[in-house]
Amino acid sequence: MKLIEPTMEYESEIQAFRQEFLSHGGSMDGCGSLRRCDKIQDWIDQVEQLKRIETTPPNLVPMTQYIYVNESDNKVVGVIQIRHFFNDYIEKYAGHIGYSVCPGERRKGYATQMLKAVLPVCKKLGIDNVLICCLKDNEGSRKTIINNGGVYESTVHEPEKSRLIERYWIDLS
Repeated sequence: MKLIEPTMEYESEIQAFRQEFLSHGGSMDGCGSLRRCDKIQDWIDQVEQLKRIETTPPNLVPMTQYIYVNESDNKVVGVIQIRHFFNDYIEKYAGHIGYSVCPGERRKGYATQMLKAVLPVCKKLGIDNVLICCLKDNEGSRKTIINNGGVYESTVHEPEKSRLIERYWIDLS
């Protein structure tokens, strides 16, 4: 398995990942605008734009996007995003990291591996305490976070979508 920044080299694999989510449903957390982008090049252009504060729209924060690829067949099994710092919404309800695993690849440990692989990148970005949030009823995500050292802080209500969000911290210092 390898964690890499998305490129057009993986266009068909990213499109297959996207299509599986569109067919099976799911929120595609940590995928940015992938759900809305019919053309993978458009998504990759946005991913590049969001890497730098100078090109990040005012309502968003800079972020680094990765795909998690099975090296044997180049299948994209997951997508993960690091938000470099917070705005009000991210601080309360989203955290530094968002991720999704392809519906057909869940319960195989990929989310835990992917999160573990991205934590050193957080450290290099200067993020010593990583906030990760998940829906209260998302047992898989909760286990992924705890398996990577996540310590429960609190549960908050997100009024916009009327859902409960659990907040966890991973200390990298």
